[in-house]
Amino acid sequence: MDVLNLTKITLVWELYERGVPKSHIASRLGVNRETVHLWIKGVLGFGLEGFLDKYTASKKGERAKRKIDGLLKAQIFRLREENRNCCGQKIREFLADDYDTHLSVTTIYKILSEKYQLRSKWKKNEVRGPVPKANKPREVIQMDSVDFGDLFAFTGVDIFSKEVSARLYPSLTASDGLSFLVYSFTNRFNHTNLLQTDGGSEFKAEFREHTHEYADRFRVSRPYKKNEQAYIESFNRSLRKECLGWNKYRKKDLPSLNRELNEYLVYYHTKRPHMSLDMKTPDEFLEEYRVSDI
Repeated sequence: MDVLNLTKITLVWELYERGVPKSHIASRLGVNRETVHLWIKGVLGFGLEGFLDKYTASKKGERAKRKIDGLLKAQIFRLREENRNCCGQKIREFLADDYDTHLSVTTIYKILSEKYQLRSKWKKNEVRGPVPKANKPREVIQMDSVDFGDLFAFTGVDIFSKEVSARLYPSLTASDGLSFLVYSFTNRFNHTNLLQTDGGSEFKAEFREHTHEYADRFRVSRPYKKNEQAYIESFNRSLRKECLGWNKYRKKDLPSLNRELNEYLVYYHTKRPHMSLDMKTPDEFLEEYRVSDI
């Protein structure tokens, strides 16, 4: 504790009571004028003895940092690895549901940074278009394709319910695009008001000839306007991060990878919470939506 400062505080107060200006007090005692002002304000608020006690208590050193239990850290690491390197928000949800433990997202990321290298892949200053909107399921479906070397993933998402469809193909042709169109709408989407894709060749020719069978309208997003395909781009990142990675695969890997993909889609729809769905899974959200709509 700085005894000299306690003496200075007392002298500041005595000089202030005599009517000496604050700037003169600061000059005489070699103290910053703002410090003199704060000391006088403290004495006026707590009294001289009360402020000296408060000042003394504040100088006892830094408060000991709260330690996170090692078992809790291990639970957080395990939840991240079991749930395909999921984000801190999802880990917070899993901790609350599975262990009745409540931590802030900031604390979770601090713990994760002890073991993992966390880095944002967001790029600024890109040209962006309007974000599409939907007010009910099947209003807008976005589709895209992802390059995995000799294999290509066709993907689709309902931007309202976040339901997805995905399948791997050994080539990237309009025939493959048509096959995925039939597959995704037969097994998941049924029909939509608006189907949107980018301008890739896999979404032309045969694909476009049959879009009217599943969609009232078809739209091609504008090039270099990333936000127009924001929802499917987001799912594509999750698909790479949580399932297939950034590897390049051979055609012989197709059967095993499609099985792995199907397992991931079950996890995605039944266990993986979504921040945009108030931390519900797509299946939970749709079930609540149907009940509230009755």
